[in-house]
This record gives sequence, C-alpha cells and structure tokens, in this order.
Amino acid sequence: MDSLKFRLRIFVAVFVGIMTLGIIGFAVIEGLSPLDALYFTLVTVTTVGYGDIHPATHVGKLLAILLITGGVGTFLGVVANATEILLSRRENQIRTQKVHMVMGLFFSEMGTKLLSHISAFDSNLDQLRKDLTITNAWTEAEFSTANRQLKSFHYDTEVHKGDLEELRRFLEEKTTLLLRLLENPILLEKESFTELLRAVFHLREELLHREDLTLLPESDYAHLGGDIKRVYPLLIAEWLEYMKYLKGNYPYLFSLAMRTNPFNPEHSAVVR
Repeated sequence: MDSLKFRLRIFVAVFVGIMTLGIIGFAVIEGLSPLDALYFTLVTVTTVGYGDIHPATHVGKLLAILLITGGVGTFLGVVANATEILLSRRENQIRTQKVHMVMGLFFSEMGTKLLSHISAFDSNLDQLRKDLTITNAWTEAEFSTANRQLKSFHYDTEVHKGDLEELRRFLEEKTTLLLRLLENPILLEKESFTELLRAVFHLREELLHREDLTLLPESDYAHLGGDIKRVYPLLIAEWLEYMKYLKGNYPYLFSLAMRTNPFNPEHSAVVR
C-alpha cells in the first residue's frame, strides 16, 4: 500500500506539472484566456479532444504534441494508481475482517479463558488489572496508551502461583481448535497472532509430555514458567487489539467481551 501511495504521488506531481505547463503555454503562445487554456489542456491530456479549440501556431502545436505524448500516459497513470489503491484498501478491509473473525473464534472459545488461567501465575496481576479494566468509555487514545504500557510492563510469572494441572487439562481440551486455527491460511495475514498460537501449542505440548506436574525439579518448573511467560504478553497484546476492534466495529460483541474481561475480578456476563 505504501509503494502504491508513493507511486500515485509521483504521477500526480507530474500530472500537475504538465497541466501547469499546458495552461501557461497555451495562454502565452496561443493567446487563450486562462479558462480556455485550462479547458484545452484538460481535454487534450484526457484524450476527449472536442476540437472546438486547437493550436493556431507551430509552437502551440508542438506543445499540444508534448501534452498528448506525456500528459495522456500520466493521466492514465493517476487514474490506474488511484483505482488500485481503492481496490487494495477494500481487499485489506476484507482480510482484516476475516482475521478478526478467526481471532473472535479463538477468544470466544478459549482465548479469554486462557487469559484467566495464565494470569493466575502473574505476580503483578494487580497492576495489570488497573491498566486493563476496559470500559465502554475507552477511546482509541486510551487503547494506544494501554498498548504502550504493556510493551514496557515487567511480566513476572510464578509457576507455583497458578494451577499447572488445570492449565494442562484446559489446553488438552482445546487441541482440536488449536489445530484448526493453525491450519487456517488467513492467519498468514497476521504474523503476531500466528506466533501466539505457536506459543500456546508449544506450551500445551510441554505440559502434556509430563506425567506428574507436582513432582518436577525446580529447573523444570523454571522452564515451564518461561513457556508460560512467552505466551502471556502475546496473548494480552492480541486480546487488547481484538477488544479495540470490537469497540470500534461491533458494540454488541464488545459489550459481552467487556463484561467477561478476565482482568476484572468482578467480571460477569450478567447485565446489571
């Protein structure tokens, strides 16, 4: 998209230059009024050519030739690039909608609940609750502020603080969903969400490969803590982006997501 915009700017700049040259040239050389000069230049470069005005001098004819050879292609370039940008923007909107549909499936089926499980391992959970208790009054600026704060937040997961067995059981139950999501080609459009799914799937594998999670050496608990810590910030970042998307596009879905916010200790789907 950026390359298309840059190319369009170049075509527009050249087109404006050619139009300016044509207007000034015909006004001076052919003695046309500014309006007639604009009219003749425009019908020339757009290939309309009504024929009601035409150059009377040799220099004017040479200028017309220059406008035809350079201006027509430039004008078509402006139209083609503008059209391509509009189509590309529409395609991006459709892709974004599809990606967020997949994200919606993930968070409704397991993502929100997974946040509840993993946040139980967080020693700094109280601070996150202050920053992520999203309300209906949140603006785009507040979502951006929360996102910046998350990037500098110190995630401190304590593996003994949560319930590893419950987390393993939950991830095992969601194996089919994880596989379906990882196989979805639309996720190639969003690398960060794909990375989250890979991290979650790896955490699941690590937990399932251990028979008894209560009798592990501290070195292994530290390893599992690292796997949890890998998932945690990725999960929060995608959740926050998804909440922002719902807030701006689907208020009724945002209402439920806000009421079931895992960072709100009093969360409840019941409307009060």
